[in-house]
Amino acid sequence: MEYVYPAVFHPNANGSYTITFPDLPGCISEGKSLPNALYMAQAALFDWAEFMEEEGETLPAAAQDRATALEQDEFMNYIRAETKDNRAVRRNISIPRWMDEQVSRRGLSLSRVVQDALTERFSRA
Repeated sequence: MEYVYPAVFHPNANGSYTITFPDLPGCISEGKSLPNALYMAQAALFDWAEFMEEEGETLPAAAQDRATALEQDEFMNYIRAETKDNRAVRRNISIPRWMDEQVSRRGLSLSRVVQDALTERFSRA
């Protein structure tokens, strides 16, 4: 699932930022610098969404008309996070016998080998 929510960045005296999500009360993070705060905001949204999905909960829709009052020096930025369904599925595959023998000899998990290969393939796409 893909999620996009507005986040409010509150600058702190030490140069760090506190991040809150007006549509997700309790989803809060902090970053040591602006680049780190943007990264941490995305990580917080991802973790929040993933937890809610695992619990069978639905995230509230992001407000379309954003009229959040910002304090001095605060700013809002939209944050995107995408979760993936990582539940295992059973698939039958065919491979040459010599490959199966190599997998067994090396003590590898065929499932792990296939997952790693597909992860690599999809990351290049």
